[in-house]
Amino acid sequence: MPVLTRLIPSPVVVDIRAGALDDLAGVLADERISHSGRLAVAVSNGSGARLRERIAPTLPGATWYEVGGGTLDDAIRLAGEMKSGHYDAVVGLGGGKIIDCAKFAAARVGLPLVAVPTNLAHDGLCSPVATLDNDAGRGSYGVPNPIAVVIDLDVIREAPARFVRAGIGDAISNINSIADWELANRVNGEKIDGLAAAMARQAGEAVLRHPGGIGDNGFLQVLAEALVLTGIAMSISGDSRPASGSCHEINHAFDLLYPKRAASHGEQCGLGAAFAMYLRGAHEEAVAMAWVLRRHGLPVLPEEIGFTVDEFVRAVKFAPETRPGRYTILEHLDLNADQIKDIYADYVKAIGS
Repeated sequence: MPVLTRLIPSPVVVDIRAGALDDLAGVLADERISHSGRLAVAVSNGSGARLRERIAPTLPGATWYEVGGGTLDDAIRLAGEMKSGHYDAVVGLGGGKIIDCAKFAAARVGLPLVAVPTNLAHDGLCSPVATLDNDAGRGSYGVPNPIAVVIDLDVIREAPARFVRAGIGDAISNINSIADWELANRVNGEKIDGLAAAMARQAGEAVLRHPGGIGDNGFLQVLAEALVLTGIAMSISGDSRPASGSCHEINHAFDLLYPKRAASHGEQCGLGAAFAMYLRGAHEEAVAMAWVLRRHGLPVLPEEIGFTVDEFVRAVKFAPETRPGRYTILEHLDLNADQIKDIYADYVKAIGS
């Protein structure tokens, strides 16, 4: 008998609501996650550490590990410390760097991960990728999807506003990433996973079109759901293609060329997406995207994150080198610096002040 459907790798629990953290112990008690209550909890020394006092009494069988940063060495050290613990699962509690460290460490010791993010800065909270700083700069490492994701909107509201806004930029950039994937399909015959593309596109559109803001629980719910769906879309496709196109190449170029000055991932991706949409000739869409980014307080011009026009042009020109083999509008147009500068001037006029 033919197989009529496919299995989709996804968390067994996704709990996104105000007060979700109060029920974390119940989620972890699920037999599919932890039958003994023996848990390794990785926390940051910031937001995660502040929540430890609140959560610790509900997790008597947990061992707590404070993670200093988001480097590959930190993740390897965490895995080494957890090896002898005979745990059922790992819980990552904190910002994106801690979640990525916990994802990598859990994969290294063969344990499932429960992601409990304290902000919505990017779509890595439910993705099959851990992004960690290493001696060469920054690397992406394949890991299993989290087995559960718990997002307490009350906790998210307490996060620095800039971190939440960054997630908006990352989610909206999905729209540009899918346009790049479709371009690669038309030009090079690259296969598109329709389900992954649909999930990522709709996640981005939901955030783009929602009338609320970061002070609104309804909007935070949609943003959190969009970031989770984007992570699942990447898992379905087997790579980051549904959520990483020319916008992310520009982001990586900022990181590599100006490592001490780069802005947040989501801020750079949002700016990169608006400009890339303009590059592909989708001028109305680019203007609409820039308007929404501005409404949420996100940058749409390089000057707004401390870069000159020439530095931005250099980043756009260098961007294709950050992802060899990925075909986007940047590879398709293969513009020189003068051409990029001219189009950027038109982009500035189009989006207005």
